[in-house]
Amino acid sequence: MLKSRAIVDARLIQRSVPVPVFILAQINIHDPATYANYEAGFGEVFARYDGALLSVDDNPETLEGDWPNCRTVIIQFPSADEAKRWFHSEEYQAIATHRKAASVGHIALVKGFEP
Repeated sequence: MLKSRAIVDARLIQRSVPVPVFILAQINIHDPATYANYEAGFGEVFARYDGALLSVDDNPETLEGDWPNCRTVIIQFPSADEAKRWFHSEEYQAIATHRKAASVGHIALVKGFEP
């Protein structure tokens, strides 16, 4: 009885662990000078949030199909709430005007696997 109780307790603990989320962005930059204004402000704003910049790759290796955008970005957050708090913040939206003026992007929020 004690062994099965431990298994149940372990499963409940695992379920209470937040599932990370990822922001995936594919960005085609058409005005590098204006985009540089976005990059200049990004680090300071991003540091205020609980995220991790995992990858910024201007030339990802395509393994299958077409990959039409020149920059791919992967950012991890501990929760969807934190990701949205950063993305929709006034500070980020203020610098995002430079990104939007200088590029065309596709940005998605995706869930990680549950433990």
